[in-house]
Amino acid sequence: HHNYKEMRQVRLLASPLECPNITRIYNIGKSAQGNKMYAMEISDNPGEHELGEPEFRYTAGLHGNEVLGRELLLLLMQFLCKEYNDDNPRVRRLVDGVRIHLVPSLNPDAYELAFEMGSEMGNWALGHWTEEGYDIFQNFPDLNSIFWGAEDRGWVPRIVPNHHIPIPENFLNGSVATETKAIIAWMERTPFVLGANLQGGEKIVVYPFDMQRPPRSTSLDSRTADESMFRWLAMTYAHSHLTMTETYHGSCHTDDITGGPGRMNDFSYLHTNCFEISIFLGCDKFPHESELPLEWENNREALLAFIEQVHRGIKGVVRDTNGTVIANATISVEGVKHDVKTASTGDYWRLLNPGEYRVTARAEGYSPQTRLCMVGYETGATSCSFTLHPEIFFSPFFITIALFVHYVLCFNLFKLKSSLTL
Repeated sequence: HHNYKEMRQVRLLASPLECPNITRIYNIGKSAQGNKMYAMEISDNPGEHELGEPEFRYTAGLHGNEVLGRELLLLLMQFLCKEYNDDNPRVRRLVDGVRIHLVPSLNPDAYELAFEMGSEMGNWALGHWTEEGYDIFQNFPDLNSIFWGAEDRGWVPRIVPNHHIPIPENFLNGSVATETKAIIAWMERTPFVLGANLQGGEKIVVYPFDMQRPPRSTSLDSRTADESMFRWLAMTYAHSHLTMTETYHGSCHTDDITGGPGRMNDFSYLHTNCFEISIFLGCDKFPHESELPLEWENNREALLAFIEQVHRGIKGVVRDTNGTVIANATISVEGVKHDVKTASTGDYWRLLNPGEYRVTARAEGYSPQTRLCMVGYETGATSCSFTLHPEIFFSPFFITIALFVHYVLCFNLFKLKSSLTL
């Protein structure tokens, strides 16, 4: 186990020295006590978003005393660096084709408390909350209630969108952890496609919606529009894990797994493009260091297999007829009532299971375009790009003609009125 100082010096700084061409350390913000929330980027072109390359994230340490995920991500950094240098073809494909972000400690203040007590003397509460007393996992805006309330009133998508639901204006002025604000800002500025947060608890994978739909709703369906995709993602990790699918699981707390508003997974799905799941790694929140090698072996293949799912579905770039990329264009899939948006660079990724889909790209001031896109079983996302034409009613040529016609009509009406007067 590594405390804050050791994590930075022994683990985070080691990778840039060994793999300077594929790694970059940055921080997504600071904790309440001013500790940096470090991230490691692993990419063939670190520091830049490459057109057409998806962005992926693993996070851990939402609860400071759930430490296994933290150590797994530190080991994953080391593994990817070493295997890339050793020309492992699978790792080469991952690093060259995905911009990977690893954040091992989202709650560094609380981890220091748990670390000081140690694995033998720790308990459920010590280090669970932030310095300010927040449970980060449950500290995000409750967009579920907004979305479901709008659905019950028939306002989706006419008034309230089915994606990128805005954060309520009063949220950031309310009871929000310093760390939560940093995570939200990070989510908003990075076009993540897929992610997972590693926690402690019953050995299980959980996906949106984490919050249960209120019984008063006219519809009791709490599933997302991407239920089948989320099930695939969850099963990918669970079945790649060496012990997660065993028939017997021990019993431990489940309060962090079921119910409740403001969950990180739901917020990510409803406010950004990113499909995120929670991976609960087992009841022992602070395993003894002698158990870490075995836990790494149990999770290694699952960690790699899950990253590879970022290529499942379609991807493309939306441009206008001049070849200029269009940011914030909406990508809709017929039959799936959840849209995504293009990044500032005009590219998008839409996770989908194999099948045939009618996909439509829309942007303000342009005529929509629909294409038939096929998703196969082979590795890699299907290319599905769009070229949008300006709506004729808003083109400069049409506006010029309209003004000319208007002028001619007004002139003729004036002449007619003058002749009638005479």
